[in-house]
Amino acid sequence: MPPFSQPDFSMKRKLKVFKFGGASVQDAAGVKNVADILQTYKNDPLVIVVSAMGKTTNALERIVAAHAYHTGEAYLLLENVKQGHYAIMEELLGKNDPAYDDVNDHFVAIEWVLETEPHPNYDFMYDQIVSVGELVSTRIVAAYLNKSGLAAQWLDARDVIRTDDIYREGWVQWDETIENARRLAQPMLEKGGFVVTQGFIGSTKENFTTTLGREGSDYTAAIFSFCLEAESMTIWKDVPGVLTADPRIFENVAKLDRLSYREAIEMTYYGAKVIHPKTIKPLQNKSIPLFVKSFLNPEAEGTFIGPDVDDLYPPMVAVEKNQALLNIATRDFSFVAEHHMSFIFNKIAEYRLQVNLMQNTAISFAVCINNVDDRVHKFAQSIEKDFKVMIDNEGLELTTVRHYTPQTLEMLRQGKIILVEERTRNTVQMVMKVVPELKRKS
Repeated sequence: MPPFSQPDFSMKRKLKVFKFGGASVQDAAGVKNVADILQTYKNDPLVIVVSAMGKTTNALERIVAAHAYHTGEAYLLLENVKQGHYAIMEELLGKNDPAYDDVNDHFVAIEWVLETEPHPNYDFMYDQIVSVGELVSTRIVAAYLNKSGLAAQWLDARDVIRTDDIYREGWVQWDETIENARRLAQPMLEKGGFVVTQGFIGSTKENFTTTLGREGSDYTAAIFSFCLEAESMTIWKDVPGVLTADPRIFENVAKLDRLSYREAIEMTYYGAKVIHPKTIKPLQNKSIPLFVKSFLNPEAEGTFIGPDVDDLYPPMVAVEKNQALLNIATRDFSFVAEHHMSFIFNKIAEYRLQVNLMQNTAISFAVCINNVDDRVHKFAQSIEKDFKVMIDNEGLELTTVRHYTPQTLEMLRQGKIILVEERTRNTVQMVMKVVPELKRKS
């Protein structure tokens, strides 16, 4: 959590922070489109946070798994990633641009990992390999911007964002990060031109690469916005703004023109995919407005997120797939008391599990958790001496409805088995067993 800071309204802040996700730079045409958007801002101080290209992160994850489990495919998978990037570079930069050396150096870093035995800490190895996606994409984007007449400097986000040593879910060390941003990024901005840096990645005090959690590039942009006193932050997406539901799942979704920080925090926490959950709080602490806009239609208004927005909203639906429901009970049939809960939550924190819903009775405790890798089973094993744990992770999804209506809930329940339901004044959460998915109307 960033340190609380009262906004300084006397400071005239001109810096903007833009974040472009993988879909916006998935190919040469996408990179050219980003450059076209940035032409409008060529005279503005601008930090540009860029994700890995297209599905590169998924491809690098397969390399990690192939190396860890000795499948023999790691080098072939890496070669496919390399050739895909080289093809994009040739279309954008020709064959002899200096950026090829920088990109090749990053790929060599993966080869060094593959030449040794798999690291016993899978998450450590994951971060050293998967982080290369962002490093490579930003090298290519910065080189193309310079070729297009848009002066751009490349900044290694690992030199700025300091985290703890929990890999794949690094927690930002704010004091060091603020100091690094002002010491490194600020002078680059004062020279003029854009600063291009990576989303998703940071480093420990020992200079080992960490990542901030899947889809963490939004959070990176918020970190830079906070540290550098940005005037605004913009996330460029392939959707027109923040929508009332995921258009890949539901029909008839609507764009929200304005959202309060509070509502945005609630929706992202409950699983709305358009913004990373940790993004909003650093912006709220300094009253930095956030815009969500479409890179496909950059002139459109998008969605504004900030303070003093009316809290009158239509029903909004967030769906978290790939859930695990754990039912935890004491082995001696005693009540689940406070000391039991304290032990369980310490273990949840130790394994960095994201709790999405919980419900307790006198003799049991149910918790719905994102089913990531084998963390759920490792957690269950760590408490099995004192607790019986039943795990249901077959076809579960958690559906959250903000500002629900009876009609919305009825529609969402159709064809589903509801395992757990929690309701507050504004929010309903339902853990449901999924049947073969049909397109649903919202």
